[in-house]
Amino acid sequence: MTPVDIELVQRARGGNTLAMAELLDLLAPYVARVCGPIALSSGPDAAQETLIAVFRGLRNLSRPEALHGWVRAIAVREAVRIARRDRRTEVADLTEVPARNDPLLASDIHDTLARLSPEHRAILVLREIEGLDEESAAALLDIPKGTVKSRLARARASFRKAWSS
Repeated sequence: MTPVDIELVQRARGGNTLAMAELLDLLAPYVARVCGPIALSSGPDAAQETLIAVFRGLRNLSRPEALHGWVRAIAVREAVRIARRDRRTEVADLTEVPARNDPLLASDIHDTLARLSPEHRAILVLREIEGLDEESAAALLDIPKGTVKSRLARARASFRKAWSS
């Protein structure tokens, strides 16, 4: 974080409502990127719940430089919670695999992710999109490192199977 970001967090933690609004505006796109692939069509709900939790809990954040990790943990937790609640089973018709530059590729990936459990979507997002190592993902999801490895293997296999069917 830059000194400006740290100062913004400190002002928001101190009760400055304009700083809080600015901070939440800065965090919103990041939160949406984390929540969307996990909570799917309920991604906006998960993002909103995350921002509410950040708003309520910011005063308890002891280290402003840890903001992004703290927000990521909240976002993943909220996205998984909402995805479990929804248990959506959207089935896509993937009759053709699109080329890499095909604009429909993102939609097809989204549809394939929708076939996976929230836990599998969460581990794929943390490892493949966020780039977290197994240890960090384990800490964030509050599961053993071995569980991360096995869940990641099952998630990748499930994704490949859903993609090819």
